[in-house]
Amino acid sequence: MGPLQELLAVDQQRALEFFVTGLQDVALPGVDRQELLYNASVLAHYAQVSTVAELEMPAPGNLSAVFDTFIFNASVPQDAQLMETAGAQCLFLTGFFEDQMRGRHDIRWYAEIGAGFFMRAAGCDRAGKRARLLTMMARRFEPWRQTHARLSRELRDQQYLLTPPSALM
Repeated sequence: MGPLQELLAVDQQRALEFFVTGLQDVALPGVDRQELLYNASVLAHYAQVSTVAELEMPAPGNLSAVFDTFIFNASVPQDAQLMETAGAQCLFLTGFFEDQMRGRHDIRWYAEIGAGFFMRAAGCDRAGKRARLLTMMARRFEPWRQTHARLSRELRDQQYLLTPPSALM
């Protein structure tokens, strides 16, 4: 095994830890721990799901895909899991990929839609902790969206995310 082998084998746990640490670094002080973990799990999930996944819902390539799947398509059932997925996809794309989406999409409109999806998911769920978490995600969608965008910019601005191979030798 070469020195980069360990870096290339990222599992769900490592992806989650990466985003928890990143969000902690850019989030405002005193953020709710459950919300932080939820946001990190959204980023970790979409970091590992292909846009052409067949065994699970694929990651959206852009906000048009979210529109086509959850807004335009009237046959999509209005259940809690799908509404939460729609909210998470809006958060992911309007937040982490804000700079890439801004030229073609109205970020504020999709952020409002995303918050609405989380609120609808909470209303469909009505189960204690989960409904409360989804309600808080709806209410704090914009601050979390901005936190995702800050993390994205910070990661992009770092000269190296991985130590260059020459430094490992």
